[in-house]
Amino acid sequence: MENLDYSVLLYYCYAEIKDPEAYREEHHLFCVENNIRGRIIISSEGLNGTVSGLKEDCDKYMEYVKSDPRFAKTEFKVDHFDKHAFAKIHVRVKPEIVHSSLRHLDPNIRTGKHLEPAEFKALKDQEDVVILDVRSNYEHELGHFKNALRLDIDNFRDFPEKVKELEHLKNKKVLTYCTGGIKCEKASAYLLEQGFEDVYQLHGGIIKYGMEADGADFEGKCYVFDNRVAVDVNKVNPKVISKCHCCGTPSDRMVNCANPECNIHVPICEACGWKYEGACSDECKEHPEKRPYDGTGYYQKNTNGYNPYKGLHRKSEKEISKPTVND
Repeated sequence: MENLDYSVLLYYCYAEIKDPEAYREEHHLFCVENNIRGRIIISSEGLNGTVSGLKEDCDKYMEYVKSDPRFAKTEFKVDHFDKHAFAKIHVRVKPEIVHSSLRHLDPNIRTGKHLEPAEFKALKDQEDVVILDVRSNYEHELGHFKNALRLDIDNFRDFPEKVKELEHLKNKKVLTYCTGGIKCEKASAYLLEQGFEDVYQLHGGIIKYGMEADGADFEGKCYVFDNRVAVDVNKVNPKVISKCHCCGTPSDRMVNCANPECNIHVPICEACGWKYEGACSDECKEHPEKRPYDGTGYYQKNTNGYNPYKGLHRKSEKEISKPTVND
């Protein structure tokens, strides 16, 4: 049986942080000292993260976050894996915890009604309901709820513009959903601001729905923002809905094109992966800067000079390094 000694945590919390830079240093130091890896965004409006680590280290991390009164309400979605889901730790300060172009909205003041997975499942097929996917194209093309309305957007910041096309749905119950719930906080709040009256959101997103409602009627896989790339959600009636970008056969194997100037993220079946050496086309296969293909189609992102030890003045890198087991 596979040893799943690692946890993968997905979470967010909208809460005021008066000095994001100072909190970034404190938070970052805790992660480095406890061998937590992942991507964490800190802003004046809260924090948002996906991290991985040994189960005991992740337990300490969750306790650390929730021990701060500002983040006591944080809900963690916990999955299990056989290794770290990230290569490094990045803790960054940004203007928003999810880039939305909706900075004026505070979900703590007004947002859509939260539906637990069982409530969402019971409501989603009713006649006066519209299920609205607020994620980007590459995410919902890999997997989405049956009969969901999917917007043609490349980034969540394009969501407000697309809402103009939904005016005819103002008399419906609108059920929004995303990966872990964070985008729905702002998306549902914006819908209310635009005059939609009956707006809901799937609390905990697709990930929690898979854990608590067995993922019923979620078709395909769920795109995640770590080295796993895509995870199974549906234990009841699963199906593959995405097709290989190269040959059109059913495939949910997500690959970054080996040509770094293209870098498109699309499903490519294993046969085409080897045929095109990780590229998405003959043209990209012949590109002089094509990266070597190892069968995964995953390439570590450029860190843009990010130093994981920057600002950690209290201890040296040697002092805060810990050996990793089973990595």
